[in-house]
Amino acid sequence: MNPMHQLLPAILGLAVMMSAASAQSPIEPGAKVRQLAGGFRFTEGPTADAAGNVYFTDQPNNRILRWSIEGELSTFLEPAGRSNGLYFDAEGQLWACADEKNELWKIDPVSKKITVVVREFQGKRLNGPNDVWVSPAGRVYFTDPFYKRPYWQRGPEEQEKRGLYLLDRDQLLLLDGDFVQPNGIVGRGDGKVLYVSDLGKGRTYAYEIQEDGRLKNRRLLIAMGSDGMTIDQAGNLYLTGKGVTVVSPEGKVLERIEVPEPWTANVCFGGADRKTLFITASQGLYAIATKIAGAGPTGKP
Repeated sequence: MNPMHQLLPAILGLAVMMSAASAQSPIEPGAKVRQLAGGFRFTEGPTADAAGNVYFTDQPNNRILRWSIEGELSTFLEPAGRSNGLYFDAEGQLWACADEKNELWKIDPVSKKITVVVREFQGKRLNGPNDVWVSPAGRVYFTDPFYKRPYWQRGPEEQEKRGLYLLDRDQLLLLDGDFVQPNGIVGRGDGKVLYVSDLGKGRTYAYEIQEDGRLKNRRLLIAMGSDGMTIDQAGNLYLTGKGVTVVSPEGKVLERIEVPEPWTANVCFGGADRKTLFITASQGLYAIATKIAGAGPTGKP
């Protein structure tokens, strides 16, 4: 994530298609984007716990924040390993792409104990885990692009591939290395389809998830990249970059949501009924009401 404005041209190709909202739009009729909080440096990685509280990062300020279902903002963890993408698994554990040292973390939300789960692949430092999704079966998928950070204390890029990885128990596998900059990732609620964006190439792909967690039949869903992304219970994808673009499971654009910030980094569903789309965009946290609930870790709202 954090590709910033040099990647805008890769995701703007669909703007001309969005002259009017589709009747199939999953956004609540008459709903408007509203700012919940502001004054951050760069917001990222929203995810909701089982109750609907939303956790997100202010990455340059090295902290994870919490927006409660009561509408209260608090700091959950600081410092936070320069965390980027976040995701709650079905066991209630918070996974974090800890960009500071190119690690993948698991955080207990009660004790705030941090476990470093992944540090390297085949003896070499990862590029920088960026976004993460945990399947209902507990398998962890994450993207590992390379966005050089000013705070890194490391040498050059060590991995030959900027890839998509699977952590299945203690086994780490490179599933696909055919990307320019893999970025946003999310799976369908039933755990049968995985979506991954190549933000550098301006593409979003769909894979079939096999019984063993491996992938097959990669196909192009839409010629549009995405920073972070989320999915609702109808299988619609919410892609980010310049605002939010909602795409059907067939790749049809259903809605274009304007956000008053230069860059929209990520989205998730939250709130008690999971019918609020939370949007992390540059210096703010935003929200808009939806007709369809988001798909949670177990495929339920």
